Amino acid sequence: MPKSTLTDQQQVTAHIQKLDPAIRDVVETLRQIILNTDGEIAEHIKWNNPSFYYTGEIAPFDPKEYKRDIIVMNLHKNRVMLVFPSGAKVDDTTGFLEGDYKDGRRLAIFKDMEDVQAKTAALQDVITKWLALIEK
Repeated sequence: MPKSTLTDQQQVTAHIQKLDPAIRDVVETLRQIILNTDGEIAEHIKWNNPSFYYTGEIAPFDPKEYKRDIIVMNLHKNRVMLVFPSGAKVDDTTGFLEGDYKDGRRLAIFKDMEDVQAKTAALQDVITKWLALIEK
């Protein structure tokens, strides 16, 4: 009998349901914030974690530039890191994005639900600025 294939969204949901309860709610809340920021953001599992990418029209590009990838979650016991593969391109003067990596990635770190609530506007602002940079 053929194995049923889960959609990307179902895979992300299943992945989150298996997480430690200490971070499950934080991850699900971040997921909803990211997806609700723009209708052309989709999700899937990449590098064994929930990841988010742009689904809209985009000019041809070198796939090594990670132009479609917006965020990859990096899950730890006491924190959730959102990795923005091309975060250095975003003009973030608030200090929300952390790190100075040569490959251009930046991080946003969330410790708990209170931290998520305090940083929601900054997260949506960075995503919106990133989407504005895409060559459509």
